[in-house]
Amino acid sequence: MDGALPPLMVSSGFLPTGVLLESLINSSNEVTLVEKLPFVQLKNISTMIRRIRLLSSLFEEIQETNGMLPPSAILCLTELFSVIRRIKSLIESCKEGSSLWNLLQTESFAHQFYAIVKEMGRALDILPLSLLNLTMDTREQVELLHKQAKRVELFIDHREIQRREELLHLMLNNGNKKSKNKGVTDFGKLREILSSIGLRKPLDYEEEISKLEAEAEKQAGTGGLIVVSNINNLIYLVSLSKTVIFSEEENQTMKEDPKQKTTNLNSRYDQSSSQSMVFDIPDEYRCPISLDLMRDPVIVASGHTYDRNSIAQWINSGHHTCPKSGQRLIHMALIPNYALKSLIHQWCQEKNIPMLESASSSSQMERSSSKRKLCVNPIDHISATKAAVEAVKMTAEFLVGKLATGSPDIQRQAAYELRLLAKTGMDNRRIIAEAGAIPFLVTLLVSPDARIQENAVTALLNLSIYDNNKTLIMSAGAIDNIVEVLQSGNTVEARQNAAAAIFSLSIVDDYKVIIGARPRVILALVGLLGEGTPAGRKDAATALFNLSLYNVNKVSVVKAGAIPLLIDVLVDDKAGITDDALAVLALLLGCSEGLEEIRKSRVLVALLIDLLRIGSSKGKENSITLLLGLCKDGGEEVARKLLMNPRSIPSLQSLAASGSLKARRKADALLRILDRCCSQSRNPMDNTA
Repeated sequence: MDGALPPLMVSSGFLPTGVLLESLINSSNEVTLVEKLPFVQLKNISTMIRRIRLLSSLFEEIQETNGMLPPSAILCLTELFSVIRRIKSLIESCKEGSSLWNLLQTESFAHQFYAIVKEMGRALDILPLSLLNLTMDTREQVELLHKQAKRVELFIDHREIQRREELLHLMLNNGNKKSKNKGVTDFGKLREILSSIGLRKPLDYEEEISKLEAEAEKQAGTGGLIVVSNINNLIYLVSLSKTVIFSEEENQTMKEDPKQKTTNLNSRYDQSSSQSMVFDIPDEYRCPISLDLMRDPVIVASGHTYDRNSIAQWINSGHHTCPKSGQRLIHMALIPNYALKSLIHQWCQEKNIPMLESASSSSQMERSSSKRKLCVNPIDHISATKAAVEAVKMTAEFLVGKLATGSPDIQRQAAYELRLLAKTGMDNRRIIAEAGAIPFLVTLLVSPDARIQENAVTALLNLSIYDNNKTLIMSAGAIDNIVEVLQSGNTVEARQNAAAAIFSLSIVDDYKVIIGARPRVILALVGLLGEGTPAGRKDAATALFNLSLYNVNKVSVVKAGAIPLLIDVLVDDKAGITDDALAVLALLLGCSEGLEEIRKSRVLVALLIDLLRIGSSKGKENSITLLLGLCKDGGEEVARKLLMNPRSIPSLQSLAASGSLKARRKADALLRILDRCCSQSRNPMDNTA
């Protein structure tokens, strides 16, 4: 059997006992008879195989000695069948996948093994050993396995972690111009690391490259540009390591026997003159486009390496695919391949090839010197910056095209990539807008797909940070769609990012008027303030603050029921938005409707007195603003509450002496009001102000 569940089922929903046991035995054998275990996760896999071997003995003995099984035993065996199939799949992933990529993901695999063993333990919880006709030896083994599974701890091999850190260190060094001279040492160390995970022969390296390429293709749809780029870096490193490591012995022989070196060279090229040699260039050093020796190797999005001049001409002529694979390039960035450049430089020195000359074939030697010079121009900071900007532009245009014409899956990925691209850099935000992304993102806000909607609103939020984009977003009619997301977004993150987008847009004074004129906006923000997550509440509060800076909007915020909610969050430690709520309340105090509503609260004054002592600097300022406003113009009742509270006067005096300038000024004013109120209470016949 191949481990698949047979189609035959009984009415209870379980397989017939005989079929179930046969399936368990066959699946267990498939796990225990695995050949050539992978070097990564070796201990976890070996331990897991020993566990399955013990279970296999249990299954065989049950099959031989038992007739009808109790329902709990059938349920346990059914659960174990599912566990064993998952174990088989996980081991196959480790065995068939890239060893290097698995090394980078070592913690993830370790956690998966740990989780499966815990499931095994839970399945054995319900196995009625006392009701099964088992030998004492088998019973004891299963009981021991059960105890071990219940007490199992996560195992992460520290040697694999060390190898991974060494590998990452080497990758960084090989990408650093300043580490040219470390090439031989680095590749020597790299050979040790690769050998430790089973890459020991040229064929092993070829297989590893194929596995990495398959992983890159698999990750392209879900992992994003960064993950695919990391896998491509591994491909370059393995490919170059193969060339260096397995030519080392030949190079050493040449150095020890100059006559052998001369003989070999004479067999490879026609030495017509010392300046016009035709060498047998290693394939790894040739540009796939021109077949010339690469002078400035760069990596494109597909993971293939070309000479900068050749691939730049290819792209500039209107092509958007990889010449070698035909794969569509999801971005046009050209990443310098410093490791390969260093190796080519070393090879040229060994062959006495001038770096400014072409050295690939007789016909190539006859090409014009102007073409030769194109291959060796260094990249300075200005040109690198221009190249980066051009790469972002190409990427943005490509992704916008996918937004416009792609399937929902492609739109989801494109919106996600734009969201990430817009997350940092004002240039990125400007370029994405210039590529025409905003109207398409606005349309996707009403998508029924939760992730498309979330990525679209978050991308617009990121784009809105660039001031010029605020105008474009408003002009695209985004507000109504953003409010729709705010009110009934498919995910919590979408709703809170919609609130944050409104906050960002409302920074512009004219847009405070436009946004506030839509009743749904303020109602939706107040709704999020009452029901959202802590992050959502904060976004709602900051958006309400911005809108309340425009006086007309204050009345709308009050009528929407914001004040009771703002007061509630002051006593909610989990909300974490005390300062934001105080700031909005202080603004709403500026309209008569807000003042009247705030005065209705029976708990606010006591809360504000406490915040005078324990609040943040900003919180203390807004607390004093509120208390001062409540005490003015007929606020004698609030003043009396302050006078009756033993903590209020000391707190005000402390702020008047050492608070911020704003706090000191307001504390002095409030103390004068309280002093006047106190004097009037002692002299009730005195009506002077």
